[in-house]
Amino acid sequence: MVDATTSYALRVASGEIVAGPYVRLAAARHLSDLEKGPARGLVWRPEKAAHAIQFIECLRHYQGATAGKLFILSDWQRFLVGSLFGWYTVEEQRRFRIAYVEIAKGNGKTPLGAAIALYALVADGEAGAEVYSAATSKDQAQICFNDAKEFVRSCRPLLNRLSLGLANIGYLQTSSYFRPVSAEGRGLDGKRPHVVIVDELHEHPNATVVEKMRAGTKGRTRALILEITNSGYDETTVCFEHHDYSIKVLQGVIENDSWFAFIAALDKGEDPFKDPTCWPKANPNLGVSVTRQYLEEQVREGKDLPSKRNLVLRLNFCRWTEASESWVDLDHWDQCAEPVQTSALKHRACYGGLDLASVSDFTAFSLVFPPVEPGERWKLLLKLYLPEAAVKKLREKGRLPIDQWIADELVTVTPGNVTDYGFVKRDIKALREEYDVKEIAYDRFNSSQLVTDLQDDGALMVGFGQGYASMSGPIKELERLYMGHQFAHGGHKVLRWMATNVVATKDAAENIKFDRARSTEKIDGMQSTAMALGRAIAPHEEEEGESFWEAEN
Repeated sequence: MVDATTSYALRVASGEIVAGPYVRLAAARHLSDLEKGPARGLVWRPEKAAHAIQFIECLRHYQGATAGKLFILSDWQRFLVGSLFGWYTVEEQRRFRIAYVEIAKGNGKTPLGAAIALYALVADGEAGAEVYSAATSKDQAQICFNDAKEFVRSCRPLLNRLSLGLANIGYLQTSSYFRPVSAEGRGLDGKRPHVVIVDELHEHPNATVVEKMRAGTKGRTRALILEITNSGYDETTVCFEHHDYSIKVLQGVIENDSWFAFIAALDKGEDPFKDPTCWPKANPNLGVSVTRQYLEEQVREGKDLPSKRNLVLRLNFCRWTEASESWVDLDHWDQCAEPVQTSALKHRACYGGLDLASVSDFTAFSLVFPPVEPGERWKLLLKLYLPEAAVKKLREKGRLPIDQWIADELVTVTPGNVTDYGFVKRDIKALREEYDVKEIAYDRFNSSQLVTDLQDDGALMVGFGQGYASMSGPIKELERLYMGHQFAHGGHKVLRWMATNVVATKDAAENIKFDRARSTEKIDGMQSTAMALGRAIAPHEEEEGESFWEAEN
């Protein structure tokens, strides 16, 4: 018999359950890990998943029409709970240590968080468990805690075992407790959490609560930080950072087996004001804790009141109303992962793009090879550089597999605090000896001694503007090539990450450019590739003076 967690994943994968793009990815991830996870040291223990589900379903609701009835989990809730408590490592540690759950308002995320907290307190087998409802304010932290307290009062077996205080639920048998804490005062310091419920992450102005709680988990082998939230609107918040990171984990852009993500969102282009069939994607509890009448009322008001439209989209349909959409279509991008055989490119004509780090960022050098035979794809080779100091900072943040990238020779590390351009010069010289590098484009407003040195070595260096006039043609061509699967990037993992970071902006004339300021993370490899492609498609011998792509309006 298939367990409840896997059953949900299978039903999502088959289309039986209507789900949005990221829930589909979460389901696919679970099914893939059942097959491939053991090779990475992951162990699926369905009996542990069932234990947590069964505990929660012994609790009783205490409000409204369901008061007194058992807390029977919805399918998506069983998937979430089962995933968190059923996946382990071979060392018997819990696999998932951070979980990001983004779902529309009214889908029962806070009561579910309270139920999970009680399980962690009473039935998780952790001695001296410290369980917290953590928020930026005392009032916010109290909401989840009060739900848990009412669950205890409505469940006699729990009431007989636990002691209830104003701000404490104690389990004396194991010296464990559940308490609300907040960023007000010094309430977050000195904690050793087993499980933390961080409610309404989109309301957190910074990462203080999450980071302080997470720092305290270092001595716990089965610790869990569970973030539950509506969608927000501000790209500068910790919530958007975790939203964006979670998507990249689900897409496989970032490999992080300890990070769980469940984001209930609509597919790109869907309009909930016109198409009610998409509503369950953001509201998997539709018909349970969210009534169709309520959503119909919200949609009607969003139509009638323009000032409320964005609020309805954000709270009821999980749309980040001021966030920018990624430029890349990852499905098509991944179909361009054909290996690039460098031996077949020797002495072939190609064009370079050089994106220099401002201080201690990525430096990127791209070589683009135009096709020479009918049906051949354009080819890309990419070199990336980082100074040691920048690598150290990425390690400390712990959210990118930087050491794996270095081990796979996708990133070259140079000593010191800033990129040593001597490494870049050496590599470009070697590449010019191996390939027929016609030109190298560089940002004329961010050039350096390296450009002069390369010119002295005989390289034809071409200044390349970064504005709409210069970048629009190359970017549109790059989009056309990868969407048509006429581009081969070799499946470069760092470039894939950078591609998902790209946000593009347009001017009034529909010209386009990559916007570094609005992009979620680094995009240097994409910028250098666009510049290289710009020189590859520009007129050359027949033109006089500055080319179209070099001109800057």
